[in-house]
Amino acid sequence: MVAGGRFAPGHLGELTQVVPFEMVDDVLETTGAVQARIRDLPSRVVVYLLLAAGLFAECGYRQVWARLTSGLDGLAVADPTSSALAQARRRVGVKPLAALFALIAGPAAAAARWRGLLVCAIDGTIMSVPDSPANLTVYSRQTGSHGGSGYPLLRLVAIVACGSRTVIDAVFGTIDIAEIRYAPQLFRCLRPGMLLLADRNFAVKDLAEQIHKSGADLLIRCKTSRNLPAIRRYRDGSWLALLGTLTVRVIDAEITVNTDGQPHHTGHYRLITTLTDHHRFSALDLITLYHQRWEIETSFLELKSTTLGGRVLRARTPTGITQEVYALLTTYQALRLAMTDATDTDPHIDPDRASFTIALNTARDQVIHAAAVIAGTVIDLIGAIGRAILRDPQPQRRTRISPRVVKRAISKHRAKGDIDRTNHQATITITITTQSTTSPEP
Repeated sequence: MVAGGRFAPGHLGELTQVVPFEMVDDVLETTGAVQARIRDLPSRVVVYLLLAAGLFAECGYRQVWARLTSGLDGLAVADPTSSALAQARRRVGVKPLAALFALIAGPAAAAARWRGLLVCAIDGTIMSVPDSPANLTVYSRQTGSHGGSGYPLLRLVAIVACGSRTVIDAVFGTIDIAEIRYAPQLFRCLRPGMLLLADRNFAVKDLAEQIHKSGADLLIRCKTSRNLPAIRRYRDGSWLALLGTLTVRVIDAEITVNTDGQPHHTGHYRLITTLTDHHRFSALDLITLYHQRWEIETSFLELKSTTLGGRVLRARTPTGITQEVYALLTTYQALRLAMTDATDTDPHIDPDRASFTIALNTARDQVIHAAAVIAGTVIDLIGAIGRAILRDPQPQRRTRISPRVVKRAISKHRAKGDIDRTNHQATITITITTQSTTSPEP
């Protein structure tokens, strides 16, 4: 069952139950984006087209439309041109997609807690946007010793719930603004009962004080050389110190990774936290917990690699990019919520054992078949996506290491730009410098 008439192509398969018609209609009404009169592409249909594009990143909008309508046999559906789809996307604008993401963003209803705290992580990543003149007015290339990147870049900073990997909030814009300057915009989502994990980039006095004022706690890595004199010491090796006006607990640790019974690597770490109760939160437990910060890196991998396939975003205007990113985040969140609903029904399967790839491919199939768009009379809490996940869960996470190396290096030459590619005769002069009287560095 789908919506009637010209609204029939407006769906997201089974994920429509996470982003239902009533929710989309409400944000369209609230943002003033409802069509003046119903034509072949009502605004609700256009919103679902944008959301579905996040599932089919390899397809143009005409091909996404074909997938939305492929399961509507026997129904008279429109066959819009690429130009008509582009005009419809511009007509809907950014506000409905931003409002839709704001509605479904947040932790899952039954999100797991650690010692009563919702563990979250904050971090940033970059995404490539099309190299169009319009995009270059907002998004710049990343400069470097080799002339900069081939595409303009967008910076996305998010807070993700560890375990379920649902997006609690996100903000994005030009890479000219650093992660720590975007971060305060995300603190609006922090509440008492939340624990925020972050890397060394966020170990800033002002940020720590703002997080504390929100009522949330923090667990952030900082440089081991940072001067944090002890004002009180605990038996577990941690101590209290002042970070600006904030009293934090400091934990130093030396972590050695062994492979084949031999030491492989040893690293020194320093964590700061507002969890000052050393009886309830031991230093060893907090060091072990900090590893969950990498959950947000997995979320970025799922978004950029699994969903987008490493592709550049579609839109060739800054407004289109904003609309597209909000649509992509909304689709990702809807998929994550459906996955969490499934794992919540089985206490033996942790949320991080749910395969995102299986969920994504099953959701694509549901869109193509226009399946489970409207819930039946018998409520199905799991659905096809959930059953696929539970049928083939990931194995228990293993303790393993992987070197941080570039396996597929990019070219050092710029792919585009004002480069003279003509062969010229050249003369090379080599001058041997004399040895300095100072001792060379080792």
